[in-house]
Amino acid sequence: MTDPTASTAPVPAPAADPAAVAAELAQVRARLDAIVSNTPGLVYQFELRAGQRVCFPYLSDGCQALLGLTPAALHAAPECFLALILEPDRLSYLDAMQASATTLASWNWEGRIWIEAWKDIKWINLRATPHLLPDGGVRWEGIMTNITESRREQQEVRQSRARLAELTAHIEKVKEQERTRIAREIHDDLGGNLTAIKMALAMLAARLPEGDAALHDKAAYVDALVDRTIDAVHRISLDLRPPLLDLGIVAALEWLCKEFEQQAGVHCAFSANAREFALDNDQTTALFRIVQEALTNIAKHAGASRVTVKLARTRHHVGLKISDNGGGIWQGDRAKPESFGIRGMTERARALGGTLTLSHAVGGGTVVAVKIKRDGVHPAAIPAASGATIADQSVSTVK
Repeated sequence: MTDPTASTAPVPAPAADPAAVAAELAQVRARLDAIVSNTPGLVYQFELRAGQRVCFPYLSDGCQALLGLTPAALHAAPECFLALILEPDRLSYLDAMQASATTLASWNWEGRIWIEAWKDIKWINLRATPHLLPDGGVRWEGIMTNITESRREQQEVRQSRARLAELTAHIEKVKEQERTRIAREIHDDLGGNLTAIKMALAMLAARLPEGDAALHDKAAYVDALVDRTIDAVHRISLDLRPPLLDLGIVAALEWLCKEFEQQAGVHCAFSANAREFALDNDQTTALFRIVQEALTNIAKHAGASRVTVKLARTRHHVGLKISDNGGGIWQGDRAKPESFGIRGMTERARALGGTLTLSHAVGGGTVVAVKIKRDGVHPAAIPAASGATIADQSVSTVK
């Protein structure tokens, strides 16, 4: 039987061995130190106290390599860190810190610091997680890393893209100049020679014997052949460089839309809110080629029955919008390796310092919207971050 007088109180656990606890604690600390020492960058704690007082309760050994200061020096003078930041970047640093302290959201900042010991500028990135302290202050635990190399690579990529865009713009300009020269030579030389041949042929045909039907048939055949050749020369000259481009963008686009409607059998309406747009030759030619390429794509791929081309002048910009009611274009179509037409339109717009956007039209179809500055000052290249984009809604660049 169980003794009712026996105690039911729990048996106290044996006291922990202080030596074992100390050994386990030393093990944990050693593992933490190994992790921190092998982490690239500076692992730190940063506190913002009342009165905007700051301190660094913890700094890893990466402090010297990253900031050129020993942990002891930064512990003693924590305000030195703000002094390291270049003056143009200090406001963004302080704004990011205050925003994180107010919302307790992660602090993520990039900026430049000056390392006096090495006479060098570094780009650093700091990422930290805030915690509210009992006295109302905020403590962040995070890491700072050196991102100078990646920033340098980004700058080189931007410069390479800018140089490539400049080269593309130069190639397009030279190509248009060569097209103009060839078109003029074809029109003046070949056209003039063919006209002379036709006149001489007419004189010879008039002197043929009346009863020689074979000679008259041959002369009529040669005359028809000359006519077809003159038409071909005229068509090739127009394809190379339409003379209406010299009369301005409105006249050129009116002619282009009529030609497209006749050749493709698709209704094409053109409208402009002004007759004069004060564009230089490069701008006029680029806009014309963009519309020409867009209409070619519509004829080949869209399956549309109606196209509208709108040109509008505002105070500072010229807007162009080509809309169709066809099957539409999707991001996958634009990403195809052979989609050089869209890339060409994008590069032409970018060379003018403008933008080109592809979007889905309401009710189906595609909208190509272009916007360029009117002042005639357009950089030869804009870094190509995105190129043409495809939006979910139609673009109302031109109303």
